[in-house]
Amino acid sequence: MTLAVGFGVLAAFLFAAAASLQQQAAQRHRAEDGPHRRTDVFVGLLRLIRRLVREPLWLVGWVTNLGGFGAQAIALRFGSVALVQPLLVTQLLFAMPMAAAWQRRRPGRRDWRAAILICGGLVTFFAVRGIAPQDGQPNRTHVLLGCLVAVAAVLLILPFSEGRPRLVRATMIAIAAGICYAISAAMIKLTTDDLLTRGALATARDWPGYVLAASTLSGLVLGQGALAAGSLPSAVAAMSITNPVASYLLGVYAFAVEPPSTTSALIGLAAAGALTSLGAVGLAHSPLVRAPRPVLS
Repeated sequence: MTLAVGFGVLAAFLFAAAASLQQQAAQRHRAEDGPHRRTDVFVGLLRLIRRLVREPLWLVGWVTNLGGFGAQAIALRFGSVALVQPLLVTQLLFAMPMAAAWQRRRPGRRDWRAAILICGGLVTFFAVRGIAPQDGQPNRTHVLLGCLVAVAAVLLILPFSEGRPRLVRATMIAIAAGICYAISAAMIKLTTDDLLTRGALATARDWPGYVLAASTLSGLVLGQGALAAGSLPSAVAAMSITNPVASYLLGVYAFAVEPPSTTSALIGLAAAGALTSLGAVGLAHSPLVRAPRPVLS
């Protein structure tokens, strides 16, 4: 479990750093579409990506993101999806000082209180026996059903986000990205296990690798749209909450892990979720992120 936790936190740091770099690049291009222009969400995201691939800062963030996926894969090798993914909430703890550094401002007391709530939620998650599930064997039928439900949810969210206020639209797109990343985590675990036990040829003939590529690409594209439409911690907050929640549900359902069953474990799980969510909302609504200064050139 120690290796899973260590590499999970490292992945969270790298993902937060990548989001910070990519958000700065995305914000530079947002003005090209006009602050109030309404366009189809799919067309707008593809147009944005075509511009960002020519932005050096975005490419640095993309390479950093790859490092995060590598650390995440190692963490998932040593721990369950439902154990590792909640650790990615720590992205928020890294994202806040990064946002403050870009804007040359200091986090306020409200931000620190929110960070303490997130830390309290994680401590509760790992301290109460029976909450953090150990690794289990995947049920591929359940994994496939979970993927289909996730795809349906994303396809419902994206059209509904069109024409919404900027912050609402960014949050909805970030939720869709978080769902994609939850599916990616499950596919990373299946693909890594296939590579180590069955070899590269068998892995190339199996479906999880292709679902991994599709879900990861979708998550990256949607993540860029969320970062361009709203502030960094707001987008990261939505993704960081959706990802572990969806991953926890998928991990319990599809990987044959023992869900919390005792009264203390259920109370602890509810407390951990409440503390983490309150902390994430607190960071997303802090004055630092709701009224950002112009991006530095």
